Amino acid sequence: MVSKDQAVGWVIFLICLIVGILYTVGLFYYGAPQEWKVADWLIAIPVFIAFIAIMGIGAWIGWTMATTPPPKPIEEITSEIEEEEKKEEKEAEKAKELEEATETEEKGKGKTKK
Repeated sequence: MVSKDQAVGWVIFLICLIVGILYTVGLFYYGAPQEWKVADWLIAIPVFIAFIAIMGIGAWIGWTMATTPPPKPIEEITSEIEEEEKKEEKEAEKAKELEEATETEEKGKGKTKK
C-alpha cells in the first residue's frame, strides 16, 4: 500500500520530470535556436542549466519520498521499546541469579577445603 507521502513523492517526481522535458523541447525545438545570436545563447544556456538543475533536484526529492518506506506508527515503536526493556530486565535477573549461584558454589567449595 502506498502512503500519502509516497504518493506526493511520485507526483513531485513526475511533475519535475515532465516540466523539465517540456522546457527543453520548448526551448530548443520551438525557440528556433538556429536564428539566435551569441547574446541570446549567453543568456539561454545558464538559465537552461539552472532550470534543469532545479527540476533535477525536485525530481530527486520526489523520488526519495516515493521510494522511502513509511515510518512505523508511534504505537508500534513504543511497544517495541517496552518489549526490549522487559527482555533486558529478564536478562539482568538471570545474570544476577547466575552470579548468586556462582557465589554460593564458591562459598560451599571454600568450606569443604578447610
